[in-house]
Amino acid sequence: MSVLLARDITYRRGGRTILDGAELEVDRGQMLAVSGPSGSGKTTLLLIAAGLMPADSGQVLLDGVPVAEWTAQARASIGVILQTYGLMPFLTAEENVALPMQARRMGRGDIEAAATTALEEVGLLGMRHRLVSELSGGQKQRVALARAIAGDPEVIIADEPTSELDPENRDRVIRLLVEKAGAGSAVAVASHDRHVTAACHRIIRLVHGHGVRAPASGRQPG
Repeated sequence: MSVLLARDITYRRGGRTILDGAELEVDRGQMLAVSGPSGSGKTTLLLIAAGLMPADSGQVLLDGVPVAEWTAQARASIGVILQTYGLMPFLTAEENVALPMQARRMGRGDIEAAATTALEEVGLLGMRHRLVSELSGGQKQRVALARAIAGDPEVIIADEPTSELDPENRDRVIRLLVEKAGAGSAVAVASHDRHVTAACHRIIRLVHGHGVRAPASGRQPG
């Protein structure tokens, strides 16, 4: 059984069909790319799969449990990187990273250790006490990544996680996502970046709201 499954998803807004029977399926140890042109519904599909937006029809399951039955801890087991970062500007980088782990009811010492590790992994440990409002766009994007990966969540969903980054930090982010998948997380990432999609095990391309399975990248899980 897949860790995360979004099946036959339909979503309409303003008289426009954005998703029409789209699907997303990712298991432990896998990294899935969702590709497609701007406006194809990539972000919408990821938000629905993460339980952050309701579909008009279809089903979203986390470990076989429908989204309507997810507990707060189940929702917190999904690390999400949003295009808009979704950070609290009046909190520090470290405080932002800690928030989802608090929802998972991790101990204070474990949260501090995990936040330190995650910020170090994205190259921002030296800015842990800096307010998010003082950071650049690329730094905010890396804080969002640190928040998503901290504490080794069961699922990581990333929406254009390299869009603001220079090549060095882009490669750092890709390595981290690959490592998290290799450690057992289920990773789904929407991206226009060919470097990101090349690192994934499978690719789904959205065309007119439908998911079309693209050829596998050749990478094997693990």
